[in-house]
Amino acid sequence: MPGLNIIVASADGQRFYAALETAAAAAALGRPARLFLQGEAAALLRIPVSFDGDAARRAAGQPDLVSLIAEAMAMGVRLTVCQSGMALAHMVASDLVPQVRAGGLVSFLTDAEPGDQLVTY
Repeated sequence: MPGLNIIVASADGQRFYAALETAAAAAALGRPARLFLQGEAAALLRIPVSFDGDAARRAAGQPDLVSLIAEAMAMGVRLTVCQSGMALAHMVASDLVPQVRAGGLVSFLTDAEPGDQLVTY
């Protein structure tokens, strides 16, 4: 099956949550899924992870952002954070959620397979 490659291009927690849900759904269907957090979006993976919608998600019986990240990664979704974005956010590797990789957009796109889908949130 073709893979799903998602670029999260803004530091918007709702868009990141939607991108993670999409990636997790693809993984549940057996499709490889990867996310790249570009630029300022890198800050979304700074520990402790949270966003303004967490309380409403929990109240509705849905996972909060940090739980969704863990679930998606357990399903095989790969998360990569832009190295330049980390610099913009004054972050180092130890600031990141464990198992998140730092990398660049070129390497992210290089790892995409022919026929994969590319979506930007």
